[in-house]
Amino acid sequence: MRYAVLSSGSRANCTYVEAGGRSFLIDCGLSAKQTELRLRRLGIDPESLEGILITHEHGDHTRGISVMSRRYKIPVLANEATAAQLDASRLYALEHFTTGQTFEFGSCSVHPFSIVHDAVEPVAFSLHHEGLKLSHVTDLGRVTPVVRDRMKFSHALVLEFNYEPYLLQSCHYPWQVKQRIASTHGHLSNQDAAALVADNWTPDCMHLVLGHLSENSNAPEFAVQALSEAVPLESFAGVFCGSPLEESPLIQVGECRGPQGILSQRVEGV
Repeated sequence: MRYAVLSSGSRANCTYVEAGGRSFLIDCGLSAKQTELRLRRLGIDPESLEGILITHEHGDHTRGISVMSRRYKIPVLANEATAAQLDASRLYALEHFTTGQTFEFGSCSVHPFSIVHDAVEPVAFSLHHEGLKLSHVTDLGRVTPVVRDRMKFSHALVLEFNYEPYLLQSCHYPWQVKQRIASTHGHLSNQDAAALVADNWTPDCMHLVLGHLSENSNAPEFAVQALSEAVPLESFAGVFCGSPLEESPLIQVGECRGPQGILSQRVEGV
């Protein structure tokens, strides 16, 4: 199993996953043009995609699904509540999964689990293939027992590090937006995310992508600093900060050696 974060941040979120010769996206907040461009830079043909799994209905996660779905005849998969927020007439096909129930995507087992966010029924995913586990967890206002349980024993993580508290308080956002972001139905701070990594880290967890960094109330150096204060960076084979501007490298789940750095910038000590 391998994956790449094509875009991550407040503007657009999209992750590519490949397992057992089949591939899919988690969300598609990028335009179809950008999704195609970033996939091709990784050597991936968009024609190979067989599904788009949706975490929740917000535009930064769904903006590109209609064009990608129709252009490449890709079914979109969402839980029933989220599916009701999508325009099925603009999709090639819309299929449902049930939150909390594992389903199979080829030889990959996909478990959508409930998270807390200001959407109708938001989910994160844990993906299992040939004894390896990738957890993809973004857009959550607080860490619940379900989140802790489903993240256990992951070999790779995509985890939200959304904001640095003092930057959030001093940025230009209106006060009500700041309150929403910091609320239990908003997003995770760097410190809360780092603590979650520390609580769940095992030596088998080799790769970590710090996801959904706010461009206005965070920066890679703050997210990495929070992580390094909770878990030594040398504990990982690779640590990256996702970016809305460029894709991450393809990361092989379970590989103890591989690409390193914050995209083009190496994370010191990794």
